[in-house]
Amino acid sequence: MMILIVSISYVCSALIGKDHIIMTIQEIGLTIKERRQMLRMIQPDLAEMAQISINTLYKIERGEANPSVKVLNKLAEVLGMELILSVKKPA
Repeated sequence: MMILIVSISYVCSALIGKDHIIMTIQEIGLTIKERRQMLRMIQPDLAEMAQISINTLYKIERGEANPSVKVLNKLAEVLGMELILSVKKPA
């Protein structure tokens, strides 16, 4: 079985070395929302800049959506964040 580890972090944050942050859909949504608010962006503006629908962004921020890697990457790019995906090989 392969495990997909998804982490979304600020580009300017400290490196976490070999440790990985495994985030739930709710945590990813909260991280996106907090970063958007930190940048003083409103949801419609972020959705437009990331070229996603406003409803998709609402659902992501509430942890009600299962966004694709493509959508997460668009959001991360606009928010000045980095999307890191790791696949853990079976032992």
